[in-house]
Amino acid sequence: MSIAIKIENLSKQYRLGLVSTRTLSHDLNRWWQTAILRREDPYLKIGQENRLSGRSSQDTDHKSEEYVWALRDINLEVEEGEVLGIIGKNGAGKSTLLKILSKVTAPTTGIIKARGRIASLLEVGTGFHQEMTGRENIYMNGAIMGMTKAEIRRKFDEIVEFAGVERYIDTPVKRYSSGMTVRLGFAVAAHLEPEILVVDEVLAVGDAEFQEKAVGKMNEISMKKGRTILFVSHNLSAVSSLCSSCIFLSQGSIQFMGEVTDTINHYLAKAKSGSIYLNSGKKDRRVYVESAKITCADQTKVEIEILVFCKEETKSSIDLRIKSINGLPVGFGSIGTFNKEELVKLTSGSNKFNIRFNIQNFAVGKYLISIDLTIPDIEYLERLEDILMFELIKKSEIDRRVLDLSWNYGALKLDLKKI
Repeated sequence: MSIAIKIENLSKQYRLGLVSTRTLSHDLNRWWQTAILRREDPYLKIGQENRLSGRSSQDTDHKSEEYVWALRDINLEVEEGEVLGIIGKNGAGKSTLLKILSKVTAPTTGIIKARGRIASLLEVGTGFHQEMTGRENIYMNGAIMGMTKAEIRRKFDEIVEFAGVERYIDTPVKRYSSGMTVRLGFAVAAHLEPEILVVDEVLAVGDAEFQEKAVGKMNEISMKKGRTILFVSHNLSAVSSLCSSCIFLSQGSIQFMGEVTDTINHYLAKAKSGSIYLNSGKKDRRVYVESAKITCADQTKVEIEILVFCKEETKSSIDLRIKSINGLPVGFGSIGTFNKEELVKLTSGSNKFNIRFNIQNFAVGKYLISIDLTIPDIEYLERLEDILMFELIKKSEIDRRVLDLSWNYGALKLDLKKI
């Protein structure tokens, strides 16, 4: 197959510090790049919290903390029709890579060659003009991609139906909820038939029905239409089910590349915080999980401590979804979903909950835990995919064998009785 994307020696450097670079040569270079060549500032300032451990070539002349490599020496080829998953911790360089591919930002060094049009969905509202209606934004985005008005018109009804915003299509986008915005953004990007689709954490917003539709649509445009997809997500089960190959980024470099399962296993083996989750994202929602951690995991049980922040008093269910390491669902447990009288009360401020579930019949292996906070049949307050991991290790007893996930018989051991 032919190559859709080829990346050679790609690096992206940012400079921490003040508006001035404090050196004449760097200030002149900044002026040349921005004022004359109309390129991005090569010494763009970013926040200290995004600092990586990489060192720049200028470190010999300047303090090492003044520079950071968001990406370093990336070499990659993506074939036409390939669905490439990109995984890694926050700050690994995943979003920076997609922004460079989407020409939102420019590389410091390196070459990118792409065959065909690239459509990007990097974050909620990307590419939308907030004062324009949904209808106007669809036509604007199509025009930006080089499509004629007639081509967009043919796809218009399908886009609106997929996004589920028929009632609000002539309402300014600034009045959309985050879920509505991301649904419309994904629908536009997927239905305008780009040769390359770049998606960053689109599944982090929206309900389960939309997530299923989004994965199905990406499968369709990849398998049936031969389009290339780059998919960044912390949802390892979605990566496992959707992608044909995967790369693991860490500190701006590719640490592992290969089959999806092998890459995920390598990532989880390297992850030092598989049993701890700390919220590092936006905290502007009225309810969110501040932290979650596994406090106990042995051969019989797993205990979890969850800290939930609530801006105003409400009631919610707490749902746990368990998956095997390859993303296959194992089980679901809830406090409140099946009996609304059991809904937990969330008071204003921080709320701590301790939850336990038994794993006596689980097969030996690693498992992923997702956490949902929901008002049953009404609203998802929080959906956190694959944020905790535990491993069940059992030693075989005399004349007794234990079930192992690697046997591919499933995750649960059935207790069979002769009757």
